Amino acid sequence: MAIQPTNDGLITENAQQYYSGAQGFRALSNNANNQEFVTTFNTELYLGSWNQSNVDYGLNNFKVYTSETGLPNSYTEWLTEMSVGSDNRTLTLAAGPGVNAYVVVQLTILTGGKYGQTESQKAYGEATEDNYGSYQYIKLNDIINNFQVGYVGQDKILPRVKRSDLIFFAKRSMQEFSYDTLKSIKSAELTVPPTLTLVLPQDYVNYVRCSWIDNLGVKHIIYPTNNITISPYYTQVQDSTGIPTQDNFGNDIEGTSITQDRWHNSDSNLVDGVAQTGNDFSESDWYGYGYGWGVTGGYGYGQLYGMDPQASQGNGWFNINERENKLSFSSNLVDKLIVLEYVSDGLAYDLDSRVPKMAEEAMYAAILYSLVSGRINQPEYVVQRLRKDKISKLRNAKIRLSNIKLDEISQVMRGKSKWIKH
Repeated sequence: MAIQPTNDGLITENAQQYYSGAQGFRALSNNANNQEFVTTFNTELYLGSWNQSNVDYGLNNFKVYTSETGLPNSYTEWLTEMSVGSDNRTLTLAAGPGVNAYVVVQLTILTGGKYGQTESQKAYGEATEDNYGSYQYIKLNDIINNFQVGYVGQDKILPRVKRSDLIFFAKRSMQEFSYDTLKSIKSAELTVPPTLTLVLPQDYVNYVRCSWIDNLGVKHIIYPTNNITISPYYTQVQDSTGIPTQDNFGNDIEGTSITQDRWHNSDSNLVDGVAQTGNDFSESDWYGYGYGWGVTGGYGYGQLYGMDPQASQGNGWFNINERENKLSFSSNLVDKLIVLEYVSDGLAYDLDSRVPKMAEEAMYAAILYSLVSGRINQPEYVVQRLRKDKISKLRNAKIRLSNIKLDEISQVMRGKSKWIKH
């Protein structure tokens, strides 16, 4: 694809900016100091420090390169003073970069970009990748600005509204949408240490599922312990009569959880009932059902009679230790690679604060209902109309974001007509 110039539409980046995270400029012919270069990335520039010896240099999300000819392998990193304007887009070079010099602003990218000559000069990072697919979203700040244009003013539903109120209800709507409407499920790839515990992610709200990954990259669902075990919240040290003991300040003395220690040191096979055998079927979600593996009767034939469904799997278990805010795993998962899928509220980081365009109208309806219903002397029929409008548009947003494809449903349903014989 050729590099297109930007137009008057919603897309403001050309192909080079979007795919490579780079934008080129030509310096002035008089080689003046303090030349300004205005970038048009979707991503704002962040400059921690221009000085490589400064600890904040690592916070930069871009690097600047200059060249006299603009030919490949002729660029050098700009290492002298520069600054970024209050608009987070205008770059100013304190010294002259050279007569008609080629200047390139390179956002950090996983490959490091093509302008740095050495590893230290490359712009490693993820600012470019974070912008991929951004056209499907609208920023929360744009939602707020658009709402003010469309719903606030003379002869509109809201004659006036404080921007602080609007921001509050926009964030609250964003949080509620994130729990069950928006695609806010995140995933973290982790390795279970010998302690069998992992700290919850910083932006964790609730888990969706937890799985361990085998050598083929296939995931196996890890189930919550539910009624199997528990992580006690209080672990007071007791005296011989069972009374909790206190320290010199009158506070209860707490020790480590015996329940947790026993669970971590237990043999999971004694819980799930998986028989010991020379064959390793640990990467199967079921064990010896029917005939198999070339053995008459099959390994484990008939052993599923009377099983307890919540314990009849060999993938392991996990539970959440609310006292320490950690994930706790069963002993058979030590050193396993696991993936935790969880829900956040959409407000933890700047990149989270964006709304899928398919849910944009539902967001406006939710904000409008919240603002009107919280005001006094509002006609009840107006409040109810806005409530119904909010529910209707939220339902439409859920259907749109569910991403249901008829071909995918048909593929799954083809297997439902098979007869299972035994």
